[in-house]
Amino acid sequence: MLSQALGELFPAAVAVALSPIPIIGVVLVLDSDRARPNGPAFALGWVAGLTIVSVLVVILAGAASDPGSDTATGINWLMAGIGFVFLIMGARQWKKRPRRGETVEMPNWMASIDAISSTKALGLGAALAAANPKNLALTLAASAAIANAELGGADTAIAIATFVAIGSISVVGAVAFYLASPTRAQEPLAAVRQFMADNNATIMMVILVILGAKLLGDALAGVWS
Repeated sequence: MLSQALGELFPAAVAVALSPIPIIGVVLVLDSDRARPNGPAFALGWVAGLTIVSVLVVILAGAASDPGSDTATGINWLMAGIGFVFLIMGARQWKKRPRRGETVEMPNWMASIDAISSTKALGLGAALAAANPKNLALTLAASAAIANAELGGADTAIAIATFVAIGSISVVGAVAFYLASPTRAQEPLAAVRQFMADNNATIMMVILVILGAKLLGDALAGVWS
């Protein structure tokens, strides 16, 4: 059952790792004057945010151990709802994508990253992981899959750790790259930031539509089985 749970959570974990906003955020943190203290703080906050939300959802949905229970059915409907929302969000992302030659507007909070403290960098990382609507929905979907897999305590911990590890690859990897070689990291990180900014809507549209269709299909199959 652990391998099945890992297979279910893998798409959501990859989608979290490829989410443009936290990638742009960590690159901006690493491009600031306080990159060395703030980069690890941001990454720690990100990992903590993903972990806390995942653990809470798994605990709250722990009664789903019986696949035929009302809770299990409720989780299936929750995942179906998340899948449907993802499809709507994907359509909206496509509609609001910037047209050729149009300047991409960045969120206001990104302009203040240069001046934040390590504590605020920690909070920003946690907020982007746990409070960002898209990431929160992805984390809920992965956690619900774990809770619905009838895993033991050790396997549940492994599944959560795997989700957090995969979902943190981009953020933690960027920080590790910078700390290992700040000079070499500047150009590729700047290129990644620009690519993510320019293609944010398209990337998220593809991720949301694919994952939404999968979640919706799997959840409805569970309800009707």
